[in-house]
Amino acid sequence: MAWAGLASLMAVGAVLLSTGCANVSYLAQSVSGHMQLVSAAKPVQQWLDDPSQPAELRQRLALSQRMRDFAVQELKLPDNRSYRAYADLKRPAAVWNVVAAPELSLSLKTWCFPVMGCVGYRGYFQRERADAFAQGLQQEPGLEVSVYGVPAYSTLGLTNWLGGDPLLNTFIRYPEGELARLIFHELTHQVVYVKDDTMFNESFATAVERLGAQRWLATQGSAAARDEFVALERRREDFRALTMRYRQRLDRLYRSDASAEAKRAGKAALMAELRADYAALKAGTWGGYAGYDGWFARANNASFGVLAAYNELTPQFEALFEREGRDFERFYAAVRAMASLPRDERRATLKQNLPPETH
Repeated sequence: MAWAGLASLMAVGAVLLSTGCANVSYLAQSVSGHMQLVSAAKPVQQWLDDPSQPAELRQRLALSQRMRDFAVQELKLPDNRSYRAYADLKRPAAVWNVVAAPELSLSLKTWCFPVMGCVGYRGYFQRERADAFAQGLQQEPGLEVSVYGVPAYSTLGLTNWLGGDPLLNTFIRYPEGELARLIFHELTHQVVYVKDDTMFNESFATAVERLGAQRWLATQGSAAARDEFVALERRREDFRALTMRYRQRLDRLYRSDASAEAKRAGKAALMAELRADYAALKAGTWGGYAGYDGWFARANNASFGVLAAYNELTPQFEALFEREGRDFERFYAAVRAMASLPRDERRATLKQNLPPETH
């Protein structure tokens, strides 16, 4: 789905460098899955020099390398081996995430791992394993589960000695602005990563991807790419506004003093209203665009929990960027300083960047 293509929160590769994980089977699939991915990757230059490769693929790879250089020169993102190689995985996603949330809560269930800390998802390199794990979770009383494909993930810069994180067939043909967003997002995870704070990490990366894509398109993109990005961004903003509105209403309902029975009835009514509002948006402003149909068909508490991780704190990071004079190096230094604070103090410090009326 489009939002997942911009989101891409996986840091499964960090587990590869850890030991002592209680779930040996999960660790084993993480190790083997990532090693298969790395072994399939070849330096971009080899693909560019191979005349048997489709011209369209070589053009996209060349574009990705200009974006990669731009990330270093203009966005001050790490200059390393990540996204300097390409792999065709022969599948539509790099990994599949499994997420879960209680029936009457938007708080994601978490799993804890060495290096990564506690995160609100489990990632699998095979769809079948993800589905099997999800089915097991669904047997737990009162738990809602979602499975979604992720086009890329970050190993936080810890596997650059193996060649870094490669470009993949799962996203290389994205529209220009979307490709830039994804590369910038994943590289941002190598700048700052806070253990046990997925929302901080993902909102930070989302802020950088937005700022970076805007700067790329303004200075490097074609008029057609800019127009395409504007259309995609308008739909994305509509999606965010709609889902945020209902997320807030659901959260108020779940936190209320109503009985569990009343909450279930209210939830059913809100979900029906959400889908009706989406149908109207799709038929009206979007002119029939169906790219979000799957999300709304499967929407549940787990789905809403994932959205919060990517969007909740992003406006605060964007405000911090403005406060730091739109200077990326100063911005990153400020984020690093916040990362060292206790969680509550970190959130309070970040919130101070918003205008008073939005607090």
